[in-house]
Amino acid sequence: MGTMSTTERIYNFSAGPAVLPLPVLEQAQRELVALPGVGMSVMEISHRSKTFENILNTAIADFRELTGLPAEYKVLMLQGGASTQFSMVPMNLLGAGQTADYVDTSTWSDKAIKEAKKVGTVNVAASTKADVYNHIPPASEIKLTPGAAYVHITTNNTVEGTEWKTLPDVGEVPLVADASSDILSGPIELSRFGLVYAGAQKNLGPSGVTLVVIREDLLARSQPSLPTMMNYKVMAENNSLYNTPPTFGVYILGLTLKWLKSLGGLKAIAEINQRKAAKLYAEIDRTGFYRGTAQKASRSLMNVTFRLPSEDLEKVFTPAATAAGLDGLKGHRSVGGMRASLYNAFPEAGVDALVDFMRDFEKKNG
Repeated sequence: MGTMSTTERIYNFSAGPAVLPLPVLEQAQRELVALPGVGMSVMEISHRSKTFENILNTAIADFRELTGLPAEYKVLMLQGGASTQFSMVPMNLLGAGQTADYVDTSTWSDKAIKEAKKVGTVNVAASTKADVYNHIPPASEIKLTPGAAYVHITTNNTVEGTEWKTLPDVGEVPLVADASSDILSGPIELSRFGLVYAGAQKNLGPSGVTLVVIREDLLARSQPSLPTMMNYKVMAENNSLYNTPPTFGVYILGLTLKWLKSLGGLKAIAEINQRKAAKLYAEIDRTGFYRGTAQKASRSLMNVTFRLPSEDLEKVFTPAATAAGLDGLKGHRSVGGMRASLYNAFPEAGVDALVDFMRDFEKKNG
């Protein structure tokens, strides 16, 4: 590889672990050996120290401020990724004799459903699997269970490139969401949800920390018989400090939230994200050489999925893009094609570079 200075960063379109804000990486680099005023690395300090408690509580406070989170919600920083939440949600919220409703919109929804079925009764309220998950089901297709324990959705579908534009109306039933790939990409009305969870490694920070936002009244459902580490009530009572949390991940997540605040918060980042995605979708739609795989009304701002005229051309496109400094464009192995992930930290200049590359590639191969 040779040596690369930080300024020679390539454009990282990876779906996760994904691009982080350069100012965050640079601050972490400056502070890595010795946290200012502490004399040791953030990776070395005790999670029981005042210093770390302050890092954790500041991150939670900044998250509350950015989202306008109501007081009756707890913010937890857990481990195990969103995949562990596939089990924790039903273990804590799905009581004996109850049914949980799941809307199946993606590979990850499907995995969440499989885990929930191990715990209790699941009703798949709607599914777009037959259409290769290329759209979000209309409200008319969603058949909810009266008095369900909760309704689970995946707000943005990383693999297939679709997103919920409007949340389903679930009445008094708690709405639960896996928001791993679009959390904080724009304003989010968290009061509409009973619980929201997200692996950090797409829009919030590094892998290893998982954010869970839960409404306080739902903590009463967590039974003492649960494994302690899988119990939301225990985690909330201990402010995520029951055991050693992912300290470095919490620190980077905190810096990322400060960066978001410096941009002007969620309204500001939403405008940037809309502009980035619009540029790329315009290029995909321009001539028909490229073809978007998600239905237009369901297109994701975070994960833009598209195909080329043939698989042979796709096999040429990916390495050529990587050679041009545009990395991580190969689609998920389950669907093929291309995927450009444009998370919050992904620079707009990278979208412009991809659009230029696509135009050039079409000229040579169209």
